[in-house]
Parts: sequence; structure tokens; C-alpha cells
Amino acid sequence: METVHFFDMQLINATNPVTVNLIGAGGTGSVVLWKLGAMNQSMLALGHPGLSVRLWDDDLVSEANLGRQNFASSQVGLYKSVALINNINRWEGTNWKAETTRYCGTAGNASASIVISCVDNVATRFEIAKSLKGLERRYIYRDCPRYWMDFGNSKQIGQVVLSSVGDIKQPQSDRYITRENLPFVTDEFGELLKRSEEVDDTPSCSLAEALERQDLYINSTLAHLGCSLLWKMFRYGMARERGVFLNLDTFSTKSLKVG
Repeated sequence: METVHFFDMQLINATNPVTVNLIGAGGTGSVVLWKLGAMNQSMLALGHPGLSVRLWDDDLVSEANLGRQNFASSQVGLYKSVALINNINRWEGTNWKAETTRYCGTAGNASASIVISCVDNVATRFEIAKSLKGLERRYIYRDCPRYWMDFGNSKQIGQVVLSSVGDIKQPQSDRYITRENLPFVTDEFGELLKRSEEVDDTPSCSLAEALERQDLYINSTLAHLGCSLLWKMFRYGMARERGVFLNLDTFSTKSLKVG
């Protein structure tokens, strides 16, 4: 029988907007935010209360960000999170929030049901994992973390991996083998992440320089794939895949199966 993961029913049958912490407003995060906006409108149309997103980033918009990231020249010098949240709130009529500091973990009002990380260094991923690890739904409350979706890429290669925070109760099934736990990307691919990290992490001074490090469409392509996986979970309540690996040089993708 095929192995699948059924999405947490409390998120599918939610009576309030599902809370999301989106960490990183750069090349990938700036696109993911707009895909979440489209997802929110679609969920509302289907009778779901939608999403409530909080965007975390302490960086400012620079000239090098124009073109490859979703910023206009008039936004240079503004906080990335503020610029993007202002845009989407005006466009979609949402009331999403911007944070101009680094993500501070799951304490207090920083907690959310879904954590999405779009960061460009491995150390931050391990910090996020540490803040989520060990919770395992010990405290049941509306915004307790249930899933972590992590995006990462180099110049033309990237991946997105969906993990569960602890075990997610699965229904009885005669048709499928159900999997209640989706491993953290840092546990499953930790050594690979450490080896793939770029040594030179100095900021790019121009768009041309930035394009030497990351291809123009690697971030947006990866964002569409990851958000499609999340949408699939909300729309159909289950998934056979928990991630995808992308090679934009060869135009190839390989799904990461649940089983």
C-alpha cells in the first residue's frame, strides 16, 4: 500500500485563520508571501477562514535586491518585511504583520501553526529546528507549531522540505499506510546542508553580482513548488510527497516521498 500523510485536521477544519510565521523576505520569501496571498483568497472562497501571516526579516531593501526579489526602486532603504506586508495588505485586503527583527522562536506571540523558513544560511535553520524541537504538541493551543516548511537553494539547485513538529494524529485507513511524523530537514539532511553552505556570505553590491550567486528564477520556481505542496495539503487533506528537489540547470524535479 502507498504511504501518505494526512494533514492536521485542526488546520483544515479551523474556525480562525491559520497562523503562519514566514521567516525571510528575500528572493524566495518575497515570492512565497504573494503565493500565500493567493492561497488565502482561494481558501476564503472555499469557506475556510484563511491564513494570518507574520513576516520576519531585519534586512533593508538595497539596489541589489531589485529585479530578483519583489521590490520596487521606491522601496530601497525600507525594511523588507514592512515593504512587502504593506504591499500585500493593500492588494489583498489582509491585515498581516511585519516584524523588523530576527525570528525569535516559538515563545509568546511569536508562535504559529506553520513555520516557513526562507533563509540563506544553515545556522539559522538549526536555530529554528532547536526552537521547534521537543515541543511535540505537549501543550495544545490554537497556535502551537504543527508544521515546518524549509526552502533552500544555491545558484541553480534548490529544495523544499515539509516537516511535522512531533506526531500528527492520523486517521485509520484500509487504503493507505499513514505516517504521523515527517522528519526535520536538519535531522534528515543536516550534514548535506552543512557541506553545501556557501563560504562567502557577504552582501551583493549589485543585481549583476547577485545573479552570479543565484539564478534569476531559482527562488521563484522553488517558491511555486513549495506553496503548491502546502496548498495540496489544505485542499485535499493529504499528500504523497513531503518535498521536492529542483535542478533548474537541467529543468528537472524529484519529489521527496512520504514513504
